[in-house]
Amino acid sequence: MVHQEEIRLHTTRAGQMHDLTDQVAGIVARSGVQTGLVHIFNVGSTAAVGTIEFEPGLQADLPRELNRLLPPGRHYDHEQTWHDGNAHSHLQATLLGPALTVPVRNGRPLLGTWQQIFHLECDIKPRERRVVVTVMGEPGPAKP
Repeated sequence: MVHQEEIRLHTTRAGQMHDLTDQVAGIVARSGVQTGLVHIFNVGSTAAVGTIEFEPGLQADLPRELNRLLPPGRHYDHEQTWHDGNAHSHLQATLLGPALTVPVRNGRPLLGTWQQIFHLECDIKPRERRVVVTVMGEPGPAKP
């Protein structure tokens, strides 16, 4: 069985994070899958998804450390092509990755107590984001 839905996000700035955990759990529940996988994919090359303890400190730490590793304003060859100032955004998103796969057990994403699913905007402009969530697996018993 395969079930697919999209989550739509409006982002306003680089470093903005969204907690997708409840939305993904809702999609898994609607799918009827009890045992399987849920795949979360950001459509676009300048944002990422992953897991983290979604708390204010880490919401500040992650974007700051990404900017330290791959800072805006450094010379990047991408700027010679498009002159859009977002080469670091592409590199940061590539480092983290556009997709995440989480096991589904008992009809819920199998996550640790302090583990939430996040979306991170890496681009320098506001964006309308699409996150595709695909649930695959075995359904539970039929409901009356």
